[in-house]
Amino acid sequence: MNNIERNELYPIFLKVSDLSILIVGGGNVSFEKLSFLLKSSTNARVQIVSKMFREETITLAKQFNIEMIEDAYHECYLEGKHIVIATTDNVSVNEQVYYDCKMRNILVNVADNPPFCDFYMGGIVTKGNVKIAISTNGKSPTTAKRLRQFFEDVIPDNIDDLVKNLNEFRKTIKGNFQEKVEILNDFTKGLVNKR
Repeated sequence: MNNIERNELYPIFLKVSDLSILIVGGGNVSFEKLSFLLKSSTNARVQIVSKMFREETITLAKQFNIEMIEDAYHECYLEGKHIVIATTDNVSVNEQVYYDCKMRNILVNVADNPPFCDFYMGGIVTKGNVKIAISTNGKSPTTAKRLRQFFEDVIPDNIDDLVKNLNEFRKTIKGNFQEKVEILNDFTKGLVNKR
């Protein structure tokens, strides 16, 4: 039997412009998480609650019309939220956020505390319509960062042109679903053939 630990995470791509997200905290980690969300979707629906905000967080939030609430965390801020990210430097506050979210079936991520996370925010590579997510199962964000940099370098900038052209080609294919899949698989197998 193989003793290698498996990554049991299920990757999904969320339409964060259709979800309500709360970030608890206004420091460095909050800025990082907000930047990450807005890099993925400039239309992300985010609210931030904190007793204080870093200047660059304020600037970024204003640029994207992000609501900032200057207050301590209270469970009332979870109302209507789908996802919550706790980023304070107070462990007990972060853990309270986690327990409050669990009671309400809200997905929660407590930054830098994997046991208190329903999901991780891994490395992401985006080139037009192509998006690749990288996970290290919460073990090494630095490795995810390096892999992201690698894929950003090796994936050609014009990959989006290929995707758009294949989408147009797909619309012209006749036949049932299986026949269309076979034609597209045959047409694109050159993309993965080793040279």
